[in-house]
Amino acid sequence: MQVEIKDIRKYFGSVKANDGISFTLEAGKVYGILGENGAGKSTLMKILSGFQPPDSGQIIMDGEAEAFAFPADALDAGIGMLYQEPLDLPPFRVLENYQLGGDKGIRLNDKESRAELDALSKRYEFEIDADEYIEDLTLGERQQLELMRLLAGGAQLLILDEPTTGISAEQKEILFDSIRKLAHEEGKSLILVSHKLSEVQELCDYVFVIRRGKLVGESKIPCPTQKLVKMMFEEVPPRSERPAYPLRDAALEIRDLAIDTYRLSVDQINLEVMKGEVFGLAGLEGSGQDLLMRACAGFIQPSGGAITVHDKEITRHSLHESQAEGVAYVASGRLEEGLVEGLSLSEHMVLAAPEHSFFIDWGSNETVTSERIDRFQVVGRPDSNVEELSGGNQQRFLFAMLNNPLKLILMEHPTRGLDIRSVNYIWERLYERRDEGTAIVFISADLDEIIERSDRIAVFSGGKMSRIVAAKDTSVDELGHLIGGQE
Repeated sequence: MQVEIKDIRKYFGSVKANDGISFTLEAGKVYGILGENGAGKSTLMKILSGFQPPDSGQIIMDGEAEAFAFPADALDAGIGMLYQEPLDLPPFRVLENYQLGGDKGIRLNDKESRAELDALSKRYEFEIDADEYIEDLTLGERQQLELMRLLAGGAQLLILDEPTTGISAEQKEILFDSIRKLAHEEGKSLILVSHKLSEVQELCDYVFVIRRGKLVGESKIPCPTQKLVKMMFEEVPPRSERPAYPLRDAALEIRDLAIDTYRLSVDQINLEVMKGEVFGLAGLEGSGQDLLMRACAGFIQPSGGAITVHDKEITRHSLHESQAEGVAYVASGRLEEGLVEGLSLSEHMVLAAPEHSFFIDWGSNETVTSERIDRFQVVGRPDSNVEELSGGNQQRFLFAMLNNPLKLILMEHPTRGLDIRSVNYIWERLYERRDEGTAIVFISADLDEIIERSDRIAVFSGGKMSRIVAAKDTSVDELGHLIGGQE
């Protein structure tokens, strides 16, 4: 199937999200769409997948112009999109969610649906139990289910939006193998929207670069990475360096911590994080590091042990009580836990304020919101609803909402979906916090980021913290072996 994007334009007020973009996609190839946060990539993909209409322009498929009112229309025509946050229903099982992907609604023939699901799982080497509940799946497994639903719906062009964000290295390899099979063996077209240029170089045949709503460049792959970066930003952004900081006194102390959940238990966690230290938690998804993070934030209650911040015990504190003690939590689920869909940026700043009065000074709040938007370079306005922002700008706004001063910042995948310049910018702001003595603890699926940004790293495997290593004394390969359970 050949798909032509012809002079697509989409404006939001004075913002030209897409300003006359045109290119052609051929069958059997993997295309990369590159651009900095807010460049217009997400808008273009939403138009192509039927999520929103263009103001003008055409989508031409095999010579016929198409118009999509809904994503279901696009899927009927052969275009499906895998979003960063899979579109599934956690209260239901895998089989029921797969059935919801059918083009005729829920199919009541469980036997037929199970046979289809098993066949697709086998073809792409996915290992998903049809009777498992969505809430028990990893993000990578949820992506695999969504991919199979799109294929069952007849997708011939698949759009993958930052698909490796937050998934394990093992699941990434499974995903990459399925992408190659879909394109090179089955003749489907795929679009990879990613800020990870190493993945683009590894997977893509050709790339298009968007900047400020316009198509500014394209190239065959392989292509020098510096050339791609320059097309994205007009110049190569300088890389921020982790500044030295004298570590002194403990900010966070964890003693004999035990956490029991129905999915996983961790116990005997003992560690200290010093004031001004950047401390990484490394491990495969579901190894226990996320439970430690959530216990420190006040989301879940430990079954034993103690958590102390600046010599004050917060073991049984709620999220709000922990926040009052100077602990901040940046969630990986932007719209699930970090932000509230339907609320404006100004309304979010009201909710994030450390103190609340009965009456809200909206004028003053709008001024503060505008200052934070400018400081964190968020593409949006105080009255913008948060779901109108791109994923990268939502991530920037999560950091803009952090109060000052803070004793401890806990972060899950802090730079996911961010371009190189945005990653550097966010870490520069975090280093400013570090200079104030704030301790930073973070989880990242990017082992390069863990090593580059951390002072020390705690390694988790199978519900146990196996060791703590100095970041400067380890490598990505060594860390990969350790989180895989090898000594």
